[in-house]
Formats: sequence, C-alpha cells, structure tokens
Amino acid sequence: MHSDEIVDLESTVDEASLRRSERLSDELKEKIREDASPFRMLTGDRPTGRLHLGHYFGSLRNRVELQNAGVDSWLVIADYQVITDRDAVGEIRDRVYGLVTDYLAIDIDPERAVIFPHSQIPALNELVLPFLSIVTDSELRRNPTVKAELDASGNRPMSGLLLTYPVHQAADILFCKANVVPVGKDQLPHLEQARVIAQRFDRRYGRAAGATHPIFPRPQALLSEAPSVLGLDGQKMSKSRGNTIELGMTADETAKLLKKAVTDSERRITFDPVGRPEVSNLVQLTALATNRDPVEVADEIGDGGAGTLKRVATEAINEMMAPIRARRLEIENDQAYVQQVLRDGIARANAQAEETLREVHEALDMVYLP
Repeated sequence: MHSDEIVDLESTVDEASLRRSERLSDELKEKIREDASPFRMLTGDRPTGRLHLGHYFGSLRNRVELQNAGVDSWLVIADYQVITDRDAVGEIRDRVYGLVTDYLAIDIDPERAVIFPHSQIPALNELVLPFLSIVTDSELRRNPTVKAELDASGNRPMSGLLLTYPVHQAADILFCKANVVPVGKDQLPHLEQARVIAQRFDRRYGRAAGATHPIFPRPQALLSEAPSVLGLDGQKMSKSRGNTIELGMTADETAKLLKKAVTDSERRITFDPVGRPEVSNLVQLTALATNRDPVEVADEIGDGGAGTLKRVATEAINEMMAPIRARRLEIENDQAYVQQVLRDGIARANAQAEETLREVHEALDMVYLP
C-alpha cells in the first residue's frame, strides 16, 4: 500500500474505500504467498477472559498459518487496554498466562513469534506521547470504537485512556515496525489511525530531521476471510455472555454445551444463515472443524435432525481440539516454560521498542548525551 493511499480520518469507511481495502488485502495475500520474508505481523488480544472457538476460527488459526508461511509474527497481550473501559483488572495475571498457554497450544512457536504484554515495554508506551501531538481530540472522538463506548456509557465520563485508545493501539503496531495487521472490516479505522500517525510523524518530524526514509512503515490491512461464528445461544459469541466453547474446555464439557445449543424444530438440516442462524451456526462450526463446505455438511446430515447435527458437531470439534487440548494440558503443567516464553518475548520486544524510541528521539532532536 502506498503512502498516498491514506484515507482521511475525516471520512467514514464507505463502500468505495472498503472495496479498495479488499483489493489491497488480496494483493498483500498474494505477495505473502510469493515471499513472506519482507513482512512483519502485529496482532493480539486483550486479556479479559479465556479464548474460545470464535477466536480460533476468526483469527488464531490464521495467525498460525501466517507464522508457518514465514511471516515474522508479533503477538501483543494488550493488558493496559483492559482498564480502558472497566474499573478493575480482575484476575489479569492468570488471564495473561492463559493467553500464552493457548497461543502455544495452537502451535504459535516462540522461536518464530514474539509474545509480550505491552505493559512490560516502557519504550512502546512512551511512543504514545509524541503520537498524541499529531492527532486531534475530534479525530479520536470520531473513531468508531471510541464513539460506541461513549454512546454506551450513559452519563459516565470517558477516561483519557479510552479516548486515546486508538493512539495506544497505533503504538503497539508501529513500535515493532509491523507492516501487516490482520483485521476485520470493522477495525479498519483503527489501522487507518496508525497509518495516519506514521505518515504525519514522518512529514512533521522525520523529514524535518533530514531522514532519508520514514521511521515507520505504513501498516497494511490483511482482511479476515473467516465467517462470523455465533454463540451456542444464537447470539454473538462472547466471553461475557457465557455462550462460548473455550479452548481450555474438556471434551465432556464441550459435549454438554453443544447438547444445550439452540436449534429449531425443523427436522431437515439446511445451511441457511439468514433464515436458520442457530442451526446454520452448528453446521458452520462442523464445517470449519473439518475443513469442509457447510452446504455439504448440511446435506450429509439431511433429515437427521438437531440430535444428529449436535452429535456430528461434537465429534468434529472434539476431534479437531484433541491435539490442542493435549498440548495445552502439558503446557499448563509447566508454568516455568510459560514464564520463559514471556521473559524471552518481553526482552525481544523491549530491545525493538528501545531502538524505535531512539530513532524517534533523534527525529525530535531530543538526544542530549552522546
């Protein structure tokens, strides 16, 4: 993506810009297939709960594929972002360890991926300060996530951390000079904010300091192709709703949950996400777990009804999850290994962040000692 293809944050993500993003994402995927070595990916999660199948099919599986394709992979555990919209951190240490355990269980390789919580990277967080100098209050308030939180807050004052959430997210992306960020369509404005910050910093400070090339690459959106997965109650799959199948659940726990999943009274099973969302969701979960077409799965079950559908879905998901569960149990019982992975990831992230901050200080003419 070229620097002159930045979308002005004054505008919304309309159909034309979305089509362009899709085109550029397709071109990026082709480049990665041809040669993944020039690319560095930044992605991650907030440690607000346990990872579940929605996360796995929506992003985690794709992360492993990109890693295995040779993309330099950086996974941020966004622990500071837990307190952007809540009054307490909860059992955050256990959740961070749980995220690392899940990453390792699904085959994220710490030799090829950097796993770190951003609270432990001081130089990353210091980047927020100069970045704040090149964004405006109105831009931040127009960000869709910030607007949604503001609308949902009632009369509660918005915290400064929530208002500047897009800037902190930009720091996560730019500190390691990531040029690939897997996102859904609804997250494009966040990535656009990071791209605008990178461009503005270069124009205001980098070129003013005589830099021959930008400090920050323009991160490119890798749009997710994963279909939306509903929860077992037919609503959006969400940790807060309790309608998820967590990666850490046993086969028996998974079977019990699927047995209670919402379906309908029609005996013939079809794949109709609009007309029969609950039934179609179980069909889709089965298809995703077995890498098959959902229409084919539905046709195969035919008149077997909801009972057969739930049995087939349970078998497919438990079979897919069996090796992940085995690895997860082994890792869960070796906390020293989890700590070492975190220690190594934090060290590598700190080294990168300090180097990036040094370049930023040079651009700002804020290096005072030799």
